[in-house]
Formats: sequence, C-alpha cells, structure tokens
Amino acid sequence: MTIQSSVFRGIEGVVKKVPLEIPSELGPKQVLIKITHSSLCGTDVHFIPHSAALGHEGIGVVEKVGSEVTQFKIGDRAGAGYLRDSCGHCDYCLRGQDIYCYERNVYGESDFSAGTFGDYYIGVESYLHRIPDNLPSEYAAPLQCAGSTVYQAIISSAKPGDRVGIIGIGGLGHLAIQFSAKMGYETVVLSTSADKEAEARAFGASEFHLLSEPEKITKPINVLIVTGNHYPDWARLMKKDILARGADIVCLSAPTAPIELPSFPMFFEVYNFKSSLVASRGIHDDMLKFAAHNGIKPTIETFSFTEEGFAEALAKMNSGKLRYRGVLVA
Repeated sequence: MTIQSSVFRGIEGVVKKVPLEIPSELGPKQVLIKITHSSLCGTDVHFIPHSAALGHEGIGVVEKVGSEVTQFKIGDRAGAGYLRDSCGHCDYCLRGQDIYCYERNVYGESDFSAGTFGDYYIGVESYLHRIPDNLPSEYAAPLQCAGSTVYQAIISSAKPGDRVGIIGIGGLGHLAIQFSAKMGYETVVLSTSADKEAEARAFGASEFHLLSEPEKITKPINVLIVTGNHYPDWARLMKKDILARGADIVCLSAPTAPIELPSFPMFFEVYNFKSSLVASRGIHDDMLKFAAHNGIKPTIETFSFTEEGFAEALAKMNSGKLRYRGVLVA
C-alpha cells in the first residue's frame, strides 16, 4: 500500500511538482509528516540539475507514527533538516558528532526521493526536531539548515570575551548576527553595502564596516564567520590589527572559486582556517530552543506552495533580491 504524494524536482532545468508514491506502512522508528512550510536554501539550487527531490528546511504536522516512536505523536509539529540519519554507533555518533558519520544520510548525498518540498515527508524520529510552541512554523523552517549552520559555527569557535566578525548580511549572515549578539558577543559586521548598516545594527551588530575598509575595525576580531557567496580578499583581512593572532576563520559558503590564502600571515599570525557544516542533532535542538527563547527570527518572504511559487522564490534568490529566506506555505 502506498500514499499518493508529490515532490518538487528539477526537470530539464525547470522545477516541477511530480507524483511520488510513499509507503503507507511506516518502519518502527519512522514518522509521517504533512509538510506545511518549506524554506528555499542555496544548496537546493545545486541539485536542480540532478533531478533530486528538493528541500531540507521543512516544517509539518505529524500524521502517523511507527510502532516504536515515542518522541512524537499525531498532531505535533516536527522539523526536517539536512541530516536525516546516521549509524548511531561509530566514534562520531557516540561523541554527539553524527553529522560527521561515514554512514550518514544527508541531503544531496543519498535518498534522492526524500525532500521537504512536497506533500509528505517520512523521517526517522530521532533525526526530526520538535518545534518550540512559541516559534511559528514560517520562521522555524529556515532555521532547519541556515540557523543550524550559523549556530554551530559560532559555538564551535567563539569563547567568552571574543569579538565575532560576520561577513555578509544574507540568508546566513542575518541569522549569524542575531545569534552572535544574543550570545553576548561583540559582533562586527562587514558588508559590501553601506546601506545595510541600519539593518545590521537592528539585528544586533555592535560595529559595522564596509568590507573594502577592514582597517577601520576598532579592535581585532577573534572569530570571523564568512557567509557570503564570494570569498573576500584574504590578504587584506589577514592582518593582526584586523584578525587577532590565533583567530578562527570559518567558511560557511562554498563558492566554486578556489581558496587561495596568503601563507605568511597564516603561519606567523597562527590563523585557523576551517569549514563548518550544519549542526549535529543535539546542537540543532539547542539552537531551536535558543532561538525561541531569545526571539531570533529569520527575515522571510512567503510564497505559495506551487511550481509558480517556487519559481518566483528561486528567481528572487538568483537575482539577489530575496530578503532573506523564501518560505513556501501550503
């Protein structure tokens, strides 16, 4: 027995809503979710040419649970994100780092018929996330990837008393500013647009500078979070008066351009250059609670949960006019 559903896929370069049959009988630990909200992420764009089921920032209502499910009941809200399963027994999983599991199931690597841009989504109960009551679904959706990603980057590097720098005020950056500020860090925002200063300060920035004028930073930054679609001029930033010696540089975006770093400051200023993926399950849940408690919300535009709505959101994202996450609402 199956359930008639649908999912959005890229077909010859255009995203179409196509039929998808999903099993009506769930596994013991599986949960069936009726999707109500799904947010568009830049990662989705990469998989349009590959015909994968799209979507990994989804919120919905539980309609059915497997025989051994204890964390959700029918009617609960649940969030589905980038990490969908892992082995549960490797060193990474046992240390709470399941996002690094070699047998992980993450969006874009396997299970190409599972996506949150669809009518239904089947998830493993312990890899779904309970949504706090005071966090509306339209705001919770972008947190399933964007929020999880920036939260992980900040808590993995920043220490009390650090100054956190954030490059970019986009889909990731505007959330990174809010999380950093609410955690109590002096938050220094670097942008290519002078007209974004008021907005950055409203999000919680304590300092704002143009990316072309990093020398105006008043005190060296200890952690630099890079969220933009283009890499900055590393040589201009990697100076001890701008980035403190021993500073972490954390890249969250993955432009196709190669990363070329100046070797002299990397060695003598002892910079730590690293990437960061979305959070593991425990940290993801902490992020949702932190966001709900501190009133952190993504800036969103809503669209209809249709092919036309998806096309409109995608066009605005590709043109750079989306502020800042596009959420399809059923």
